[in-house]
Amino acid sequence: MGRNTGVFGPAEFISELCHTNVDRPFPLWQNGTISPCVNQLLLGSLLHAAIAIISACYISVPRLSHIVSSLPIGWGFRTASTVLLALLFLGDLVLVFELQAPDIYLDVLADGCGILAWMVHFGAVLALQRTVYRRTRGPAVLPVLLILSIPNLVFTLTAYIQEVNHFGVSEHLQVVRLALTVTRAALVLVYLLGYIFPCYRTQRDLLSCNAEDVAPLIVSFEPDGGVTVAEDGCSWLSRLLYLWLNPLLTRGKHGELERPCDVFQLPHRLRTKAVNLRFYQCWQKCVHPRGQEKPERLDRLSRGNLQDHSWSEAEPERICEGVTQHDVKLLQVLHKAFGLRYYLLGVLKLVASMLAFAGPLLLGELVGFMETEGAPLSKGVWCTVGLFSSTFLAALLRNVFVYEVSKVALEARAAVISTIYSKALKVSGSALARFNMGEVVNFMSTDTDRVVNFFNSFHEVWSLPFQFVLALYLLYLQVGVAFLGGVGVAVLLVPLNKVLASRILENNKHMLLHKDGRVKLMTEILFGIRVLKYYNWEEHFTQKIAEARKKELHHLKILKYLDAVCVYTWAALPVVISILTFITYVLLGNNLTAARVFSTLALVGMLILPLNAFPWVLNGTLEAKVSLDRIQRFLTLQDQDLTVYYTQVCPEDPLSAVQMDQASFSWKQSEDPDSVSVPHDKTEDGSPARSFYLHALNLSIKRGSLVAVVGKVGCGKSSLLAAITGELTRCGGEVSVQGREQGFGLAVQEPWIQHATVQDNILFGRDLDSMFYQAVIEACALADDLNILPGGDQTEVGENGVTLSGGQKSRLALARAVYMDKEIYLLDDPLAAVDADVAHHLMEKCILGILKNKTRILCTHRIEFVDKADVVVLMDNGMIVKTGTPNEVLSLVKTPKDSKNNSNAKEKDAIVREEEEEVNEPELESELKMFGEEQKQMGKLSWAVYCSYWRAVGGCLAVAVLLSLFLMQVTKNVSDWWLSHWISHMKDNTTELVSLSADPLFTLAFLSPERLIFHAPDRGSQTSGNMSSELKFYMTVYGSLAGANTVFTAARAFLFAYGAICAATVVHKRLLSSVLKATMTFFDTTPLGRILNRFSSDINCVDDSLPFVLNILLANVFGLLGMLIVMTYGLPWVLLPLVPLGVLYYQTQCFYRHSSRELKRLCSLTLSPVYSHFSETLSGLSTVRASGHTTRFEEENERRLEQNQRCLFNSNAAMQWLDIRLQMIGVTVVTGISVIAVIQHQLKSIDPGLVGLSLSYALSITNLLSGLIFSFAQTEMQLVSIERTEEYSTNIPQEPQHASIEVLDSWPEKGRVEFVGAVLAYRPGLPNALDGVSLEVLPGESVGIVGRTGSGKSSLFLALFRMVELNQGQILLDGIDISSVRLSNLRSKLAIIPQDPFLFSSSVRENLDPHGHHPDFQLLEALEQCHLGDVVQRMGGLDSEVGERGKSLSVGQRQLLCLARALLTEANILCIDEATASVDQKTDMLLQKTIREKFKDKTVLTIAHRLNTIMDSDRVLVMHAGKVVEFDSPAALCQREDSVFQKLLRGGEEHV
Repeated sequence: MGRNTGVFGPAEFISELCHTNVDRPFPLWQNGTISPCVNQLLLGSLLHAAIAIISACYISVPRLSHIVSSLPIGWGFRTASTVLLALLFLGDLVLVFELQAPDIYLDVLADGCGILAWMVHFGAVLALQRTVYRRTRGPAVLPVLLILSIPNLVFTLTAYIQEVNHFGVSEHLQVVRLALTVTRAALVLVYLLGYIFPCYRTQRDLLSCNAEDVAPLIVSFEPDGGVTVAEDGCSWLSRLLYLWLNPLLTRGKHGELERPCDVFQLPHRLRTKAVNLRFYQCWQKCVHPRGQEKPERLDRLSRGNLQDHSWSEAEPERICEGVTQHDVKLLQVLHKAFGLRYYLLGVLKLVASMLAFAGPLLLGELVGFMETEGAPLSKGVWCTVGLFSSTFLAALLRNVFVYEVSKVALEARAAVISTIYSKALKVSGSALARFNMGEVVNFMSTDTDRVVNFFNSFHEVWSLPFQFVLALYLLYLQVGVAFLGGVGVAVLLVPLNKVLASRILENNKHMLLHKDGRVKLMTEILFGIRVLKYYNWEEHFTQKIAEARKKELHHLKILKYLDAVCVYTWAALPVVISILTFITYVLLGNNLTAARVFSTLALVGMLILPLNAFPWVLNGTLEAKVSLDRIQRFLTLQDQDLTVYYTQVCPEDPLSAVQMDQASFSWKQSEDPDSVSVPHDKTEDGSPARSFYLHALNLSIKRGSLVAVVGKVGCGKSSLLAAITGELTRCGGEVSVQGREQGFGLAVQEPWIQHATVQDNILFGRDLDSMFYQAVIEACALADDLNILPGGDQTEVGENGVTLSGGQKSRLALARAVYMDKEIYLLDDPLAAVDADVAHHLMEKCILGILKNKTRILCTHRIEFVDKADVVVLMDNGMIVKTGTPNEVLSLVKTPKDSKNNSNAKEKDAIVREEEEEVNEPELESELKMFGEEQKQMGKLSWAVYCSYWRAVGGCLAVAVLLSLFLMQVTKNVSDWWLSHWISHMKDNTTELVSLSADPLFTLAFLSPERLIFHAPDRGSQTSGNMSSELKFYMTVYGSLAGANTVFTAARAFLFAYGAICAATVVHKRLLSSVLKATMTFFDTTPLGRILNRFSSDINCVDDSLPFVLNILLANVFGLLGMLIVMTYGLPWVLLPLVPLGVLYYQTQCFYRHSSRELKRLCSLTLSPVYSHFSETLSGLSTVRASGHTTRFEEENERRLEQNQRCLFNSNAAMQWLDIRLQMIGVTVVTGISVIAVIQHQLKSIDPGLVGLSLSYALSITNLLSGLIFSFAQTEMQLVSIERTEEYSTNIPQEPQHASIEVLDSWPEKGRVEFVGAVLAYRPGLPNALDGVSLEVLPGESVGIVGRTGSGKSSLFLALFRMVELNQGQILLDGIDISSVRLSNLRSKLAIIPQDPFLFSSSVRENLDPHGHHPDFQLLEALEQCHLGDVVQRMGGLDSEVGERGKSLSVGQRQLLCLARALLTEANILCIDEATASVDQKTDMLLQKTIREKFKDKTVLTIAHRLNTIMDSDRVLVMHAGKVVEFDSPAALCQREDSVFQKLLRGGEEHV
């Protein structure tokens, strides 16, 4: 490049700058491509100068003073990519100085211009975000300039690739420059993709008038409650470091995170309502891909949503008629709604992965520098700076990636849960019958969780193969084709992994099936716990649960051992691959050197992660696919289409309210002939679903008339009401209902009561009108009951109305229907569960009073009230036999002259918990009360929890696990030390350190590429013969150590699996035993869902999650101890940075763990209300739909889901808050260690083997410490399940199991019952339910018990069965005090027909005789005597299923089945608690006759249902306020003028 003259002109300047010939200083073309000079000067520097100048112009644009709207996401992408581009140019500048290439000046100029341009542009982007451009995509000139910079990038990339191909990868710095340029290209792409995102992030932005006035047009009704909104409006620094979360974590540390409202509000983009709106719009676009009708639809949607909150999410069918759900796939909508943003996040992962690989390359350079004496200091400094930059950026991007993905997953979760809820509200009853309630709730819980978890693992699907290919390529560069020998084995192991994975998947499926079965059985046991205790069936059902649990544990055991095999192959694989690779390498005629050994080991370690992890990622994907298909199957169910169901033509008679012409209905879906189930509360009077349908119904009901529907049990009365509300499938004919749009006032036979206050149940979402409200309470005879209840109408009603008696539940449901003020009322036997006085009151004041102008259809067995009706409809076997006036129809129905005196109260049920007296905010308060109870375990876990798990595993086994872990760690560390000793010993051979073998388990959880240390180029050293024998010796020792390590790993894995199984067995056994022995008071005051949670999610944690995270935690603890010892031995200086960093680590994790624990608890607590509300909705679906309240229920679901999402979001953010801090501390450690290595190199006090060992450990210690905190926090969270199960295993009130007297098998032979001064109060401070009751029932005597609500009738039975223990006095059976007899003996000697007819979802045989004591002919005889023989025969005999909670039978038929149970008993004392409340009078008379014949020599106590049934009793007991008022024969009592019994009798007759 010589100069011709001494003059230094422009040509000389350019030739010097570009390192070109002075004669041709500025060539356009060079080596087949554009010249570097043109590329860097014109396309690079000049363009960057233009970007800088134009960007500077925008820095001074006027700012907005008031900013309300949130920032569109595109700006975030542009900001991040701009700052990263500046840093990449800075990194490239460092490499330019290190390379010292001939055209160094040109590169310095280009990189300098790049740094300047992007820094100025970064300032401009930040400035524009606070200007009028905020809600737009910004000035158009900026993307144009960026697009103009792309040619420069392309030519630069081409040049670097040519250089790398020419020199090979030995030029590490050149490879790094290539990597930086590729990353630069990716960031430019990210910047441009930022323009694709919409400018408006939320609906609030859409409603802003103009740029300056950013106040929303319509003020949102969402109450923020003064709580901080997370993330929105924060600076970029606050977002990167999660500084906005600090106030929340501080409150957590001070113990102020007690309730869900204490956490931050969701960012506006993540609000459930906003997510649902976006998801719905995407759903609509998928339904109408060409966008027909879109503008109008969106307009209606926005209006509905913002003005009255009436919008409900998945409504495609309601708006788009003629489009079936089949046309839309959930995956398609998820893709449309969240796809673009989610896929773009993959760019972040790619960039982070590439940056992470830059770290090891620089590390290799650093080790090479240490090995070379007299190497220039600048090389070490540049390596340290590069190491810092790459690890810092990689950590930052990884953190942002995880956080953003978690946000997308949260949005998807909200959308899917809301869609499922919406669908459940719209799906037709017959279609929904295909699934039981548990399955539908599972769609919302398990299946949704699996689909959402897929969001976290999808990016692994492509990144793992990417890592695998990269590792293979680097391995090929080390040992050539020899790598195929080892990798061949690895590839052969992939089928093994596949087999293991498929076996695990298969066993998992079986285990989940058995788990579902067990939880379903447990649900039924808890629902029927009272019946279970009455019949003394605890042992039998404990056995059934134990059998289900045994099957579940069998599959769990296989799962755990298969997991152990996976861990073992994981540990053995690196050793096997390495040895095989070395043998192949030697057989190919190569010399094996230590350098090759180390580099190969390092790369093999890198290969293992993708090989082992990929099957699991694949399984996660397949699980998500299965769950998605299950949800899709549910979403494609046929909806209720009322427009098709009802005839649209007006009936001829304008006064007609309900008209049916030859109408036929079925419970089964027309297109699904195999479906035999029926919806939840719809078969009250339907015969078995296999056969039952309504056919050829002709009915015309005038407006304002009262129609009574009568007929025997199972004739189709309830089904007729269901047909009117549209819950059945119409098979033919026509049905027309006037004013159905307003909905119906429906009171179903089995009252559906919400878990809320009495007032909330009555108002049912309507505003309070005090006068009308009082009138309704009076009309429904609730005034006296409200006076008894501790909190009046603010008393909280338990789950399914558990704290109310049957009569109170029935009247509360009726009051709710009346308060709705509808035009048509459908009343299904509301008079069944009340006594004669109350029945008369309801008839006069409610049905004929407050509802007198309404159309009323009343199904009833109370014939005495039928003559008040305008029209009477007589039904039989699904057909209308006769319609006419009461006189015409009643002659066909046999009516005995009797009256009904049924006071169906259980005092203890009527009295609710004291702590629930005052409820100010009913909806939230009920949840918070539950929280208060569940969250009494505040703060950190006590040692007792750890000790209880230790005991559950077994002391010896736990010690053996710890010992095997210790030996595993020792062999690992010794083998690593042996390698470093080997390096030091063979230093003369000029081989260099590359890596240390990776700890398999550590690799499993936290492997990162930073563990890899590359060796410097092999200097061609020759190995002598004696050296190869020495090599053999070293390799033998190393192989033995590695072998011992795998043996101990295997021992640890299998022992741990066995320990986990032992613990799972013990914990469940103790929990089940304790819960089934609990007192009835415990079940009445604890929501069922809370107990069930222990048996489902908590036991699941103990079975699976806890062992998994505890395994990782223990491995981390031992790994950390081993590392610290070896590091301190090898490089004592390391302690200098480690001590202060250790203190910082400790403080950070303490700060985090307090809040993390409470946030996780809040997540669990807010999840229960979401599922319980869904279950409650499914139970009362008919009422919700008939009354037209579906929208309100959707909003309630949205509100509860929002609370749970808030807690989840804050919990995820807290994890990332910790992660970024740990990563930054890790970056400091890496930088610190590098600096120490450089200083030691300068001081010449260095042993490369030990320094390399320490350096390798120091690099991985960051990940290990971070893993330690996470695994410790996770273990603590999972141990909360042990805490919760332990609480129910030890701290709940138990029934006394001891006995001071052993009784004979024949006791009580006579059946004499004596109450001596019996006093019973349900809890201290409550009035006595029995107040000094003394009476004697003689052997073989029949006693009828009567009295008003709350008089203590049912309490007599509860005391007799010792369901509640007496406070004073005693009860004697044949002279023996029952409190001294074992409970199981006592209850097995008594028989009862309970008030609530509860059946288990098994066969008729098992419901009658679970122990199998009776032959079939006795069972069939008992059924015949109860008039159930034909019904059971139609169902398919004794082995036919009765359905979930007996739903294949009507309520009356269930009561008859319970009576058949009693007929089979051999007991001498029978208690009948209003056993025939839902049976027609004719059947009732036959049954009374049966009871009199079968129990003629036995003592019978009957709580009266109809007074005529006890008129032939030997004596009648009249109770009042817990005291005995009268006790004499019916005849004697009737003759006494002042007799209370006579008044009751007269009261009944007057109403006939």
